[in-house]
Amino acid sequence: MKKILFITLFMCTALFAEILKNEYPTQKLLNDKVPIVDIRTLPEWVETGLIQGAIPIMFFNQQGGYNVDAFLNELNKKVDTTKPFTIICRTGSRTKIVGGFLAQELGYKVTNLLGGMVYVKMKRLPIVPF
Repeated sequence: MKKILFITLFMCTALFAEILKNEYPTQKLLNDKVPIVDIRTLPEWVETGLIQGAIPIMFFNQQGGYNVDAFLNELNKKVDTTKPFTIICRTGSRTKIVGGFLAQELGYKVTNLLGGMVYVKMKRLPIVPF
């Protein structure tokens, strides 16, 4: 069942990529106070920290598994999903899949932060310890 959902998530992203907004993280974006949801795993948060003000909500666990209902429950508790928000992971690969699903299937106004935390560190944007 999880494989079917993952394939559906991936196909939604591939077929409807134009619905998902993509942009690189910038200081302007941080200054605009658009919520940033960090979907990486706990060890990743501990290893590299978070963008200042980011909301950590894990989507994929360390084994690659996921629980969409649990993720959406946390997301809807912590973010006003009727307004635009952004998502970030390590490189942008996971957020492309998850963002495509959120945009296409749920109609969320979500932006995938291209390059993820790798790009954030390269550009020396503010990172805080987890």
